[in-house]
Amino acid sequence: MPNPFLELSNINLSLKSKAGLIKILNDVNLRVLQGEAVALVGPSGSGKSSLLMLMGGLERPSTGQIHILNYEISKLSQSAMTNFRRDMIGVIFQSFHLIPTMTALENVMIPLEIMKSNNIFEKSKESLRKVGLIDRTSHYPGELSGGEQQRVALARALVTKPKLILADEPTGNLDKDSGDIVTNLLFELKDEVGSTMVIVTHSEELASKCDRKIFINDGQLTNESIFR
Repeated sequence: MPNPFLELSNINLSLKSKAGLIKILNDVNLRVLQGEAVALVGPSGSGKSSLLMLMGGLERPSTGQIHILNYEISKLSQSAMTNFRRDMIGVIFQSFHLIPTMTALENVMIPLEIMKSNNIFEKSKESLRKVGLIDRTSHYPGELSGGEQQRVALARALVTKPKLILADEPTGNLDKDSGDIVTNLLFELKDEVGSTMVIVTHSEELASKCDRKIFINDGQLTNESIFR
């Protein structure tokens, strides 16, 4: 078997509360190959989003190791993880997280500005063009529909051509037509770059487009199905 692009080994996550220690993830082991698209599915509160946040270095495991390529990200300092995520990972959230006082174009430009990239304006416009919003560059998030806002978020996440795409319920707040558009764009852009992708979703239609569906329940992976 080829070396995995992403590997989680013996991952546990517990959080302190007034009621005591709450176990979120229990001894999770997962390998994802380069270029794979994997769906994480399960009931609400099962640990799907927490697992995704660990993969992006937005949370740290209580115990266990997370490797992306040859880097053990679970050991990186906060500043090193921020730089690694900037260069390697694109994250798409259900709630868009666009900055309301910035135009669509300015929102897409943010990660490129952080990277001090060249040709920021041109790259950002091209990213908006790919998601069909080149005529919305000067619009603010409040002037866009939910589907359009998610497409801006998609353009922003993928403008840096990340090697790993993490998407948390990317169609969860959208109607079916908008959700279908975002789903198709997500996979088109993923294939264009050759990225590896992990998606948290309740949508069976979205999950069925992935190479594998991983079931998680009560903080544990239960089984997985091969789609393609």
